[in-house]
Amino acid sequence: MCQLCHLNKISQPLGFTNKTFQRRNRLKRIFKRRWHFVKNVLSGITSQKKNATSEIENNSITNDLKSGDTVRVKSRKEIQSTLNHWNQLKGCAFMEEMWIYCGTSQRVFKKINIFLDERDYLMKKCNGIFILDGVICEGTNDFGPCDRSCFIFWRREWLEKIDQ
Repeated sequence: MCQLCHLNKISQPLGFTNKTFQRRNRLKRIFKRRWHFVKNVLSGITSQKKNATSEIENNSITNDLKSGDTVRVKSRKEIQSTLNHWNQLKGCAFMEEMWIYCGTSQRVFKKINIFLDERDYLMKKCNGIFILDGVICEGTNDFGPCDRSCFIFWRREWLEKIDQ
C-alpha cells in the first residue's frame, strides 16, 4: 500500500502554516488533475491514429529484461550520448547522483509499467523503465540527504544485459 495518503499524519510543517497558501496549492492540484484528464483524453484520440508497429518494436526491446537479470549500467559517455540538454531521455531524467553507477553490474528488481506521479497524484503508464535492486535515492546535491529511499528509474537504453 502506498503511504502517500498518510504522509500528512507522520510529517510536520516546515514552519509556515498559511491556510491561504495551502488552499491555493490545493486548487492548483485540482486544476492540474482536470487539465491532465482533458489532455489525456485528447491525446488518447490522436494516439489511436498512430502506427502500431512502433509499439511492437518498443515492447520487443523492453521485454528482454525481467526481474533477476544481471545488467551493466552503460558508461558515462554512452549514456550522455542518449541525453538531451536537460539530461533527459524520453522524459526520464538522469540525475547527477546516478553517475556513480555507470559501469557497474546490477540486478533488475522490477520493470515499471505504471506508477503514482506524486506531482499530480495520478497513476501513469510508462514503457522501458526499470528499477534496480538496492539502487535507491539517498538525496540530491540540490536538496540534501533524504531518508525516504525512493527507487531510481532507469531507462532500458542505459542498461546492457549481461548473459550468464
